[in-house]
Amino acid sequence: MPTTTSPSPSPSPSPSPSDLYRHSLRLLLDKDIASWVGLWAEHGVMEFPFAPAGRPRRLEGREAVAAYMRDYPDHIDLHDFPDLLIHETTDPSTIVVEMRGVGRLVATGNPFDMTYIAVVTVQDGRFTSYRDYWNPLAVQEPGAAFTTHPTRSSAR
Repeated sequence: MPTTTSPSPSPSPSPSPSDLYRHSLRLLLDKDIASWVGLWAEHGVMEFPFAPAGRPRRLEGREAVAAYMRDYPDHIDLHDFPDLLIHETTDPSTIVVEMRGVGRLVATGNPFDMTYIAVVTVQDGRFTSYRDYWNPLAVQEPGAAFTTHPTRSSAR
């Protein structure tokens, strides 16, 4: 009697870049930085083209992104990302995002309101490139410089 085997279940499709990005925002609002970092490819690159002197301009690899984001919730308490617009591009793996991040600065209690434009590329369900065009003047506000820590170097 011949044996039959069922086909292996097909792997679940990777989320679209837009869906992955929306999920990443939910993780940031939930302050789940470990899961947010888990969305990154091992060799993903995060860039800050408008970073002021003394701030990182390029982070190479998931570990560098994790180190950069480690203390984020201790400094910025995000409440929402209003005005989210995600634009698809001619490259299906790349999106352009416009949004605002609003919340409060933990150290001072002052409001936090930052406008962002990001160019994001996703491969196999992971961020591989993230260029974050944020306002460098915002880090002049006391409590906003979450990448500096008294015992850690800010040049990561």
